[in-house]
Parts: sequence; structure tokens; C-alpha cells
Amino acid sequence: MNATRPNRRLFLLTPLALVACGFTPAYGPNGPAQGIQTSIRVADPTDKNAFDLVERLEERLGRPQNQRFNLTYTIKTTAVGVGITPDNAITRYNLNGVIDWALINRATDARVTGGQVTSFTSYSAIGSTVAGLAAQEDAARRLMRILADQITARLLATSGVWNQ
Repeated sequence: MNATRPNRRLFLLTPLALVACGFTPAYGPNGPAQGIQTSIRVADPTDKNAFDLVERLEERLGRPQNQRFNLTYTIKTTAVGVGITPDNAITRYNLNGVIDWALINRATDARVTGGQVTSFTSYSAIGSTVAGLAAQEDAARRLMRILADQITARLLATSGVWNQ
């Protein structure tokens, strides 16, 4: 047998191994996240960053219909100059973001899960003022999407504990 070719038997047995170890798809029948789509109402946005965050969370979790949970959040962003010319002009920024979030059970008003997510994106400050503003807005949008995806991943990972 050629050592560089993948072993077909191993590939065919992998799904059986996953079933044997208790793997269940999150959204599948009897999965821990079954029913959370469309059951989480994200707090209304108050600025552009929050709008982008809520938009992405609703893409991933669905628009709220059967509202069992409220998701609250606080967004903090800071721009840090990281590329500096010999003339002390900043040519590149890192946009750091931190979101503190909590998932609240609407029936009991109890916090069921939450935490903090962090990430960063970068953008160039070289070029015209319009190009710089466009790059800054794009970096902020990308950052909110990254942070929303992190929140979604944590909700899915912990759904077996709080989604009863």
C-alpha cells in the first residue's frame, strides 16, 4: 500500500467512530442547540457597530420569532496605530474589539450564559481621506462579524447546559 494515499477504510469508518463517541450535530434531532434558532432576541442596535453585530447574529441565529432568550451586549473598540513612518505618520491601524455579552432567559429573567469575546482587524491609513474612512468602516464591519461568530460559537458550544 502506498503511504501517500489516504486509507479508504479509515475514511469510511470515521462517521461510525463519531457516532460511537456520542457525537450529535448541534442543530440535529436531539442536538443540544435544537430549537435555539429564532428563539434569541438580540438587543436593539444603538450605533453602526451594534447594527453590524446584530445583523450577523441574526444571520447565524435567525430572526427572533419564538423569543425565549434575550441577548444583551456591550461593545468597546479602540484603534491603535501600528505602522508609523520615520516622520511619525501612522500608516496602519489595528482595530481592537471587546464585547461583553449575556444570554437571559425571558421567563425567569436569569442569566443562563455569557462571557467576553475579543478580536482585532487592521486597516491602512494611506491614501485619500475617503479611502481611509472606507477602510476604517470596512475594518469595523469585519470586526463585528468576527465577534458575532465567536458569540454564536459559544452559544452553540454551551447550548447543552442552558437550552432545556
